[in-house]
Amino acid sequence: MNATAAPDKRRWEAPYAEAELDAVVRVPGSKSMTARALILSALAAGPSTIERPLIARDTLLMVEGLRAIGVGVDTSDDDAWTVTPGAFKGGSSVDCGLAGTVMRFLPPVAALADGPVAFDGDPHARKRPNDGVIKALRGLGVGIEDGGRLALPFTVEATGAVRGGALDVDASKTSQLVSALLMAAPRFTEGIDLRHTGDRPVPSRPYLDMVVQMLRQAGAEVDDSEPNRWRVAPGELQGRTWTIEPDLQNAAPFLIAAAAAGGTVTVEGWPTETTQAGDAVRDLLTELGARVEWSRGGLTAVGSGEPIPGELDLADAAELTPALAALFGVSQGPFTIRGVAHIRGHETDRVSALVTELRKIGADVDEYEDGFRVNSGGRGPGGTWATYADHRMAHAGAVAGLVVPGLVLDDVACTSKTWPEFAEVWEQAVRGKE
Repeated sequence: MNATAAPDKRRWEAPYAEAELDAVVRVPGSKSMTARALILSALAAGPSTIERPLIARDTLLMVEGLRAIGVGVDTSDDDAWTVTPGAFKGGSSVDCGLAGTVMRFLPPVAALADGPVAFDGDPHARKRPNDGVIKALRGLGVGIEDGGRLALPFTVEATGAVRGGALDVDASKTSQLVSALLMAAPRFTEGIDLRHTGDRPVPSRPYLDMVVQMLRQAGAEVDDSEPNRWRVAPGELQGRTWTIEPDLQNAAPFLIAAAAAGGTVTVEGWPTETTQAGDAVRDLLTELGARVEWSRGGLTAVGSGEPIPGELDLADAAELTPALAALFGVSQGPFTIRGVAHIRGHETDRVSALVTELRKIGADVDEYEDGFRVNSGGRGPGGTWATYADHRMAHAGAVAGLVVPGLVLDDVACTSKTWPEFAEVWEQAVRGKE
Protein backbone atom coordinates (compact mmCIF):
# COMPACT_ATOMS: atom_id res chain seq x y z
CA MET A 1 0.00 0.00 0.00
CA ASN A 2 1.50 3.30 -1.05
CA ALA A 3 1.21 6.16 1.38
CA THR A 4 0.96 9.70 0.08
CA ALA A 5 3.41 12.00 1.78
CA ALA A 6 1.81 14.85 3.68
CA PRO A 7 2.55 18.29 2.26
CA ASP A 8 5.35 20.15 3.97
CA LYS A 9 3.58 23.08 5.59
CA ARG A 10 6.87 24.76 6.29
CA ARG A 11 7.56 25.39 2.59
CA TRP A 12 5.78 28.48 1.33
CA GLU A 13 5.81 30.22 -2.02
CA ALA A 14 6.10 33.91 -1.28
CA PRO A 15 3.31 35.79 -3.09
CA TYR A 16 4.43 37.73 -6.16
CA ALA A 17 3.04 41.26 -6.46
CA GLU A 18 1.07 41.28 -9.70
CA ALA A 19 0.17 44.94 -9.12
CA GLU A 20 0.97 47.78 -6.77
CA LEU A 21 -0.03 47.07 -3.18
CA ASP A 22 -3.01 48.59 -1.39
CA ALA A 23 -3.27 47.13 2.10
CA VAL A 24 -4.10 47.96 5.70
CA VAL A 25 -2.44 45.65 8.23
CA ARG A 26 -2.83 45.04 11.96
CA VAL A 27 0.19 43.55 13.71
CA PRO A 28 0.43 41.84 17.12
CA GLY A 29 1.99 43.28 20.26
CA SER A 30 5.67 44.11 20.70
CA LYS A 31 7.85 41.16 21.66
CA SER A 32 10.37 43.46 23.34
CA MET A 33 7.77 45.22 25.47
CA THR A 34 5.95 41.99 26.34
CA ALA A 35 9.17 40.32 27.48
CA ARG A 36 10.20 43.29 29.62
CA ALA A 37 6.71 43.63 31.09
CA LEU A 38 6.75 39.96 32.09
CA ILE A 39 10.11 40.28 33.83
CA LEU A 40 9.26 43.52 35.66
CA SER A 41 5.88 42.09 36.70
CA ALA A 42 7.58 38.98 38.09
CA LEU A 43 9.94 41.15 40.15
CA ALA A 44 7.20 43.45 41.47
CA ALA A 45 5.71 43.48 44.95
CA GLY A 46 2.16 42.96 43.71
CA PRO A 47 0.15 41.64 40.75
CA SER A 48 0.31 43.18 37.28
CA THR A 49 -1.78 43.02 34.13
CA ILE A 50 -0.30 42.92 30.63
CA GLU A 51 -2.78 44.16 28.04
CA ARG A 52 -2.50 43.14 24.37
CA PRO A 53 0.53 40.88 24.92
CA LEU A 54 2.29 39.21 22.03
CA ILE A 55 1.25 35.56 21.90
CA ALA A 56 4.12 33.81 20.15
CA ARG A 57 6.78 31.23 20.86
CA ASP A 58 9.30 33.64 22.41
CA THR A 59 6.86 35.19 24.86
CA LEU A 60 5.26 31.86 25.77
CA LEU A 61 8.73 30.49 26.51
CA MET A 62 9.23 33.45 28.84
CA VAL A 63 5.90 32.68 30.53
CA GLU A 64 6.87 29.04 31.05
CA GLY A 65 10.30 30.05 32.33
CA LEU A 66 8.75 32.35 34.93
CA ARG A 67 6.28 29.66 35.96
CA ALA A 68 9.18 27.25 36.42
CA ILE A 69 10.71 29.50 39.08
CA GLY A 70 7.46 30.11 40.95
CA VAL A 71 5.77 33.08 39.26
CA GLY A 72 2.04 32.87 38.59
CA VAL A 73 1.16 33.84 35.02
CA ASP A 74 -2.46 33.52 33.88
CA THR A 75 -2.68 33.55 30.08
CA SER A 76 -6.29 32.37 29.80
CA ASP A 77 -7.37 35.77 28.45
CA ASP A 78 -5.53 36.48 25.18
CA ASP A 79 -6.09 40.22 25.63
CA ALA A 80 -4.91 40.55 29.23
CA TRP A 81 -2.41 38.35 31.05
CA THR A 82 -2.11 38.59 34.83
CA VAL A 83 1.18 38.08 36.64
CA THR A 84 1.27 37.21 40.34
CA PRO A 85 4.77 37.38 41.84
CA GLY A 86 5.97 34.68 44.19
CA ALA A 87 9.11 33.52 45.92
CA PHE A 88 11.57 32.39 43.27
CA LYS A 89 12.11 28.62 43.46
CA GLY A 90 15.21 26.67 42.57
CA GLY A 91 15.45 23.05 41.53
CA SER A 92 13.85 23.93 38.21
CA SER A 93 14.76 24.15 34.53
CA VAL A 94 14.05 26.73 31.82
CA ASP A 95 13.69 26.07 28.09
CA CYS A 96 14.99 29.14 26.23
CA GLY A 97 14.06 27.85 22.78
CA LEU A 98 15.83 30.24 20.43
CA ALA A 99 14.81 33.34 22.40
CA GLY A 100 17.61 35.72 23.30
CA THR A 101 15.26 37.50 25.71
CA VAL A 102 14.75 34.30 27.73
CA MET A 103 18.40 33.21 27.79
CA ARG A 104 19.53 36.70 28.86
CA PHE A 105 16.66 38.25 30.85
CA LEU A 106 15.79 35.27 33.06
CA PRO A 107 19.19 34.25 34.52
CA PRO A 108 19.57 37.43 36.65
CA VAL A 109 16.05 36.81 37.98
CA ALA A 110 16.81 33.13 38.57
CA ALA A 111 19.86 34.21 40.56
CA LEU A 112 17.38 35.38 43.23
CA ALA A 113 15.91 31.87 43.60
CA ASP A 114 16.48 29.59 46.59
CA GLY A 115 18.35 26.96 44.61
CA PRO A 116 19.84 26.03 41.23
CA VAL A 117 18.04 26.83 37.98
CA ALA A 118 19.11 25.07 34.77
CA PHE A 119 18.91 26.74 31.35
CA ASP A 120 19.01 25.13 27.90
CA GLY A 121 17.40 25.71 24.49
CA ASP A 122 17.25 24.80 20.83
CA PRO A 123 20.45 23.42 19.26
CA HIS A 124 21.22 26.74 17.55
CA ALA A 125 20.64 28.61 20.82
CA ARG A 126 23.74 26.89 22.15
CA LYS A 127 25.70 28.78 19.49
CA ARG A 128 24.29 32.19 20.45
CA PRO A 129 26.69 34.29 22.54
CA ASN A 130 25.77 34.43 26.20
CA ASP A 131 29.19 35.07 27.69
CA GLY A 132 28.13 38.57 28.71
CA VAL A 133 25.36 37.43 31.09
CA ILE A 134 27.41 34.56 32.50
CA LYS A 135 30.48 36.74 33.17
CA ALA A 136 28.33 39.54 34.60
CA LEU A 137 26.56 37.28 37.07
CA ARG A 138 29.87 35.81 38.15
CA GLY A 139 31.12 39.35 38.64
CA LEU A 140 28.20 39.88 41.01
CA GLY A 141 29.12 36.78 43.00
CA VAL A 142 26.62 34.35 41.43
CA GLY A 143 27.87 30.84 40.72
CA ILE A 144 27.36 29.59 37.15
CA GLU A 145 28.11 26.04 36.03
CA ASP A 146 28.58 26.05 32.25
CA GLY A 147 31.33 23.54 31.60
CA GLY A 148 33.54 26.37 30.33
CA ARG A 149 31.25 27.04 27.35
CA LEU A 150 30.07 30.56 28.27
CA ALA A 151 26.87 29.52 26.49
CA LEU A 152 23.88 27.23 26.90
CA PRO A 153 23.41 24.87 28.63
CA PHE A 154 24.29 26.31 32.03
CA THR A 155 23.01 26.30 35.59
CA VAL A 156 22.59 29.36 37.83
CA GLU A 157 23.64 28.27 41.33
CA ALA A 158 21.25 30.63 43.08
CA THR A 159 21.36 31.22 46.85
CA GLY A 160 18.37 33.53 47.32
CA ALA A 161 20.09 36.90 47.01
CA VAL A 162 22.46 38.88 44.78
CA ARG A 163 24.75 41.50 46.26
CA GLY A 164 24.88 43.80 43.23
CA GLY A 165 26.96 46.97 43.32
CA ALA A 166 29.55 48.24 40.84
CA LEU A 167 30.11 46.15 37.71
CA ASP A 168 31.94 46.70 34.42
CA VAL A 169 30.71 44.80 31.35
CA ASP A 170 31.37 44.67 27.63
CA ALA A 171 27.90 45.00 26.08
CA SER A 172 29.12 45.55 22.52
CA LYS A 173 27.55 42.23 21.38
CA THR A 174 24.03 42.89 22.62
CA SER A 175 22.04 45.52 24.49
CA GLN A 176 20.08 42.66 26.09
CA LEU A 177 22.92 42.22 28.58
CA VAL A 178 22.36 45.71 29.97
CA SER A 179 18.58 45.33 29.92
CA ALA A 180 18.77 42.02 31.80
CA LEU A 181 20.92 43.41 34.61
CA LEU A 182 18.98 46.66 34.98
CA MET A 183 15.60 44.94 35.30
CA ALA A 184 16.73 42.63 38.11
CA ALA A 185 18.82 45.30 39.86
CA PRO A 186 16.09 46.73 42.14
CA ARG A 187 16.03 43.32 43.87
CA PHE A 188 19.81 43.24 44.33
CA THR A 189 20.96 44.13 47.84
CA GLU A 190 23.03 47.08 46.60
CA GLY A 191 21.21 47.72 43.31
CA ILE A 192 23.71 48.14 40.49
CA ASP A 193 26.21 50.64 39.15
CA LEU A 194 26.77 49.31 35.64
CA ARG A 195 29.35 50.56 33.17
CA HIS A 196 29.86 49.52 29.56
CA THR A 197 33.62 49.37 28.97
CA GLY A 198 33.79 47.75 25.52
CA ASP A 199 35.67 49.27 22.61
CA ARG A 200 32.49 49.40 20.51
CA PRO A 201 29.21 51.13 21.42
CA VAL A 202 26.28 49.19 22.81
CA PRO A 203 24.16 48.23 19.77
CA SER A 204 20.43 48.80 19.48
CA ARG A 205 20.41 51.67 21.96
CA PRO A 206 16.64 52.32 21.71
CA TYR A 207 16.07 49.09 23.65
CA LEU A 208 17.95 50.63 26.57
CA ASP A 209 15.69 53.68 26.43
CA MET A 210 12.77 51.26 26.55
CA VAL A 211 13.98 49.37 29.61
CA VAL A 212 14.88 52.56 31.51
CA GLN A 213 11.45 54.03 30.78
CA MET A 214 9.66 50.84 31.85
CA LEU A 215 11.73 50.55 35.04
CA ARG A 216 10.78 54.09 36.00
CA GLN A 217 7.13 53.37 35.24
CA ALA A 218 7.36 50.47 37.70
CA GLY A 219 8.77 52.77 40.37
CA ALA A 220 12.50 52.12 40.07
CA GLU A 221 15.09 54.84 40.63
CA VAL A 222 17.31 54.86 37.54
CA ASP A 223 20.14 57.26 36.70
CA ASP A 224 21.32 57.08 33.08
CA SER A 225 22.61 60.65 32.85
CA GLU A 226 26.20 59.56 32.19
CA PRO A 227 27.08 57.90 28.86
CA ASN A 228 27.61 54.14 29.11
CA ARG A 229 26.69 54.10 32.81
CA TRP A 230 23.43 53.06 34.46
CA ARG A 231 22.70 53.18 38.18
CA VAL A 232 19.64 51.48 39.65
CA ALA A 233 18.90 51.85 43.34
CA PRO A 234 17.64 48.91 45.39
CA GLY A 235 13.93 49.17 46.03
CA GLU A 236 10.47 47.77 45.49
CA LEU A 237 8.91 47.57 42.04
CA GLN A 238 5.18 48.18 41.84
CA GLY A 239 2.64 46.00 40.13
CA ARG A 240 0.82 47.89 37.40
CA THR A 241 -1.02 47.61 34.10
CA TRP A 242 1.21 47.41 31.04
CA THR A 243 -0.36 48.20 27.66
CA ILE A 244 1.72 46.71 24.87
CA GLU A 245 2.25 48.64 21.63
CA PRO A 246 2.11 46.97 18.19
CA ASP A 247 5.41 45.28 17.31
CA LEU A 248 7.11 47.72 14.96
CA GLN A 249 9.84 45.25 14.04
CA ASN A 250 7.20 42.85 12.74
CA ALA A 251 5.37 45.73 11.07
CA ALA A 252 8.40 47.09 9.23
CA PRO A 253 8.49 44.46 6.42
CA PHE A 254 4.97 45.50 5.42
CA LEU A 255 5.96 49.15 5.02
CA ILE A 256 9.14 48.08 3.23
CA ALA A 257 6.92 46.01 0.88
CA ALA A 258 5.46 49.27 -0.45
CA ALA A 259 8.97 50.40 -1.38
CA ALA A 260 9.70 47.06 -3.06
CA ALA A 261 6.51 46.60 -5.08
CA GLY A 262 5.08 50.10 -5.17
CA GLY A 263 1.72 51.14 -3.85
CA THR A 264 0.40 51.88 -0.39
CA VAL A 265 0.59 49.91 2.86
CA THR A 266 -0.75 51.10 6.21
CA VAL A 267 0.06 49.61 9.62
CA GLU A 268 -2.81 50.35 11.99
CA GLY A 269 -2.19 51.78 15.46
CA TRP A 270 1.42 52.84 14.92
CA PRO A 271 2.34 54.84 18.07
CA THR A 272 3.15 58.53 17.64
CA GLU A 273 5.73 58.26 20.44
CA THR A 274 7.67 55.09 21.19
CA THR A 275 11.03 53.71 22.32
CA GLN A 276 10.82 50.78 19.89
CA ALA A 277 13.82 50.56 17.56
CA GLY A 278 11.54 49.60 14.66
CA ASP A 279 10.19 53.14 14.56
CA ALA A 280 13.39 54.06 12.69
CA VAL A 281 11.86 52.58 9.53
CA ARG A 282 9.84 55.80 9.10
CA ASP A 283 12.94 57.95 8.51
CA LEU A 284 14.75 55.21 6.60
CA LEU A 285 11.95 54.83 4.07
CA THR A 286 11.81 58.58 3.57
CA GLU A 287 15.56 58.58 2.96
CA LEU A 288 15.04 55.84 0.37
CA GLY A 289 12.47 57.89 -1.53
CA ALA A 290 9.18 56.57 -0.19
CA ARG A 291 6.47 58.83 1.21
CA VAL A 292 5.52 58.18 4.83
CA GLU A 293 2.42 59.74 6.37
CA TRP A 294 -0.16 59.34 9.09
CA SER A 295 -3.37 58.18 7.41
CA ARG A 296 -5.97 55.41 7.29
CA GLY A 297 -5.74 54.87 11.08
CA GLY A 298 -2.02 54.33 11.26
CA LEU A 299 1.31 54.86 9.53
CA THR A 300 1.22 54.66 5.74
CA ALA A 301 4.11 54.09 3.35
CA VAL A 302 3.72 54.96 -0.33
CA GLY A 303 6.47 53.56 -2.52
CA SER A 304 7.47 53.89 -6.13
CA GLY A 305 9.04 50.44 -6.38
CA GLU A 306 12.56 51.80 -6.96
CA PRO A 307 14.36 53.11 -3.84
CA ILE A 308 17.08 55.75 -3.93
CA PRO A 309 20.61 54.27 -3.55
CA GLY A 310 22.42 55.10 -0.34
CA GLU A 311 24.40 53.93 2.70
CA LEU A 312 22.71 53.15 6.00
CA ASP A 313 24.17 52.74 9.50
CA LEU A 314 21.75 50.41 11.26
CA ALA A 315 23.63 49.94 14.54
CA ASP A 316 20.60 51.14 16.51
CA ALA A 317 17.96 49.42 14.35
CA ALA A 318 19.68 46.22 13.26
CA GLU A 319 16.50 44.11 13.30
CA LEU A 320 15.45 46.05 10.19
CA THR A 321 18.48 44.75 8.28
CA PRO A 322 16.95 41.57 6.77
CA ALA A 323 13.85 43.20 5.24
CA LEU A 324 15.84 46.19 3.99
CA ALA A 325 18.51 43.87 2.58
CA ALA A 326 15.82 42.07 0.59
CA LEU A 327 14.54 45.40 -0.73
CA PHE A 328 18.06 46.32 -1.81
CA GLY A 329 18.66 42.86 -3.25
CA VAL A 330 15.89 43.35 -5.81
CA SER A 331 16.68 47.01 -6.58
CA GLN A 332 19.16 48.75 -8.86
CA GLY A 333 21.59 49.93 -6.18
CA PRO A 334 24.12 50.45 -4.96
CA PHE A 335 23.11 50.16 -1.31
CA THR A 336 25.27 49.65 1.76
CA ILE A 337 24.36 48.57 5.30
CA ARG A 338 27.02 48.96 8.01
CA GLY A 339 27.18 48.85 11.80
CA VAL A 340 25.48 45.47 12.18
CA ALA A 341 28.32 43.10 13.12
CA HIS A 342 26.34 42.05 16.19
CA ILE A 343 23.59 40.43 14.10
CA ARG A 344 26.06 37.68 13.25
CA GLY A 345 25.21 36.37 16.72
CA HIS A 346 21.43 36.51 16.36
CA GLU A 347 19.24 33.50 15.52
CA THR A 348 21.73 32.86 12.74
CA ASP A 349 24.68 34.78 11.30
CA ARG A 350 22.34 37.16 9.54
CA VAL A 351 25.04 39.00 7.59
CA SER A 352 26.37 35.82 6.00
CA ALA A 353 22.89 34.35 5.51
CA LEU A 354 21.57 37.46 3.77
CA VAL A 355 24.58 37.69 1.46
CA THR A 356 24.15 34.02 0.54
CA GLU A 357 20.44 34.30 -0.23
CA LEU A 358 20.74 37.59 -2.14
CA ARG A 359 23.41 36.11 -4.35
CA LYS A 360 21.10 33.15 -5.08
CA ILE A 361 18.54 35.52 -6.64
CA GLY A 362 21.23 37.19 -8.78
CA ALA A 363 22.30 40.16 -6.65
CA ASP A 364 25.93 41.33 -6.74
CA VAL A 365 26.90 41.64 -3.06
CA ASP A 366 30.13 42.40 -1.19
CA GLU A 367 30.31 41.19 2.41
CA TYR A 368 31.96 43.16 5.24
CA GLU A 369 32.56 42.25 8.85
CA ASP A 370 29.87 44.71 9.94
CA GLY A 371 27.51 44.57 6.95
CA PHE A 372 27.45 44.39 3.18
CA ARG A 373 27.09 46.33 -0.06
CA VAL A 374 24.56 45.44 -2.75
CA ASN A 375 26.18 46.69 -5.94
CA SER A 376 23.21 45.70 -8.06
CA GLY A 377 20.10 43.69 -7.35
CA GLY A 378 18.72 40.57 -8.97
CA ARG A 379 15.19 39.48 -9.72
CA GLY A 380 15.54 35.78 -10.29
CA PRO A 381 15.59 32.97 -10.83
CA GLY A 382 13.11 31.82 -8.18
CA GLY A 383 14.13 28.70 -6.31
CA THR A 384 14.45 28.25 -2.56
CA TRP A 385 15.15 31.00 -0.03
CA ALA A 386 16.66 29.45 3.11
CA THR A 387 15.33 30.86 6.38
CA TYR A 388 17.93 29.37 8.76
CA ALA A 389 15.18 28.88 11.40
CA ASP A 390 15.21 32.69 11.70
CA HIS A 391 11.95 34.64 11.56
CA ARG A 392 13.65 37.79 10.21
CA MET A 393 15.19 35.79 7.36
CA ALA A 394 11.68 34.59 6.52
CA HIS A 395 10.48 38.21 6.49
CA ALA A 396 13.31 39.04 4.10
CA GLY A 397 12.33 36.18 1.79
CA ALA A 398 8.76 37.44 1.73
CA VAL A 399 9.94 40.92 0.67
CA ALA A 400 12.17 39.48 -2.06
CA GLY A 401 9.33 37.27 -3.30
CA LEU A 402 7.26 40.35 -4.12
CA VAL A 403 9.40 40.87 -7.22
CA VAL A 404 11.04 37.45 -7.68
CA PRO A 405 8.38 35.07 -9.05
CA GLY A 406 8.38 31.54 -7.73
CA LEU A 407 10.56 32.20 -4.68
CA VAL A 408 9.88 29.49 -2.07
CA LEU A 409 10.80 29.83 1.61
CA ASP A 410 12.03 26.54 3.02
CA ASP A 411 10.48 27.11 6.46
CA VAL A 412 7.93 29.88 6.94
CA ALA A 413 6.88 28.22 10.21
CA CYS A 414 9.88 29.81 11.92
CA THR A 415 7.89 33.07 11.97
CA SER A 416 5.93 31.56 14.89
CA LYS A 417 8.78 32.83 17.04
CA THR A 418 7.15 36.27 17.07
CA TRP A 419 4.06 36.05 14.81
CA PRO A 420 2.43 32.69 14.02
CA GLU A 421 0.01 34.29 11.52
CA PHE A 422 2.67 36.16 9.55
CA ALA A 423 2.31 34.20 6.28
CA GLU A 424 -1.48 34.49 6.27
CA VAL A 425 -1.42 38.24 6.92
CA TRP A 426 1.30 38.75 4.29
CA GLU A 427 -0.77 36.92 1.67
CA GLN A 428 -3.80 39.04 2.50
CA ALA A 429 -1.73 42.21 2.11
CA VAL A 430 -0.26 41.18 -1.26
CA ARG A 431 -3.15 39.31 -2.83
CA GLY A 432 -6.08 40.97 -1.09
CA LYS A 433 -7.33 37.69 0.37
CA GLU A 434 -9.97 37.83 3.05
